[in-house]
Amino acid sequence: QVQFVESGGGLVQAGGSLRLSCVGSESTFSFSSVAMGWFRQAPGKQREWVATISSSGSTDYADSVKGRFTISRDNTKTTVYLQMNSLKPEDTAVYFCNWASKKYSSGTYYYSGYGSWGQGTQVTVSS
Repeated sequence: QVQFVESGGGLVQAGGSLRLSCVGSESTFSFSSVAMGWFRQAPGKQREWVATISSSGSTDYADSVKGRFTISRDNTKTTVYLQMNSLKPEDTAVYFCNWASKKYSSGTYYYSGYGSWGQGTQVTVSS
């Protein structure tokens, strides 16, 4: 069973930056073949999609983070990154990575994680 290990979270002031990392335990060939996503879950809320990077390197972002967050990947290290700039208190959540699958609902789309979930990494943004 593939496992994901997230790291890089912490406490930061509003306007600050953090860089998250997620290492997958599968082979580099398998990792490079799938889309990877970042997701987050704030206290009392459902887990939501944040960003996705395809196997070819195309990226997609939720409207709430567009222009502030950047997703990237290094297939040789089976690692996906999330550079977060201009952080806001509403970005406070536990952040997870996972394989990502595109879903459609009510005329819009989102991404859903379909592998096992790791422990995540806590990001706290103070005002």
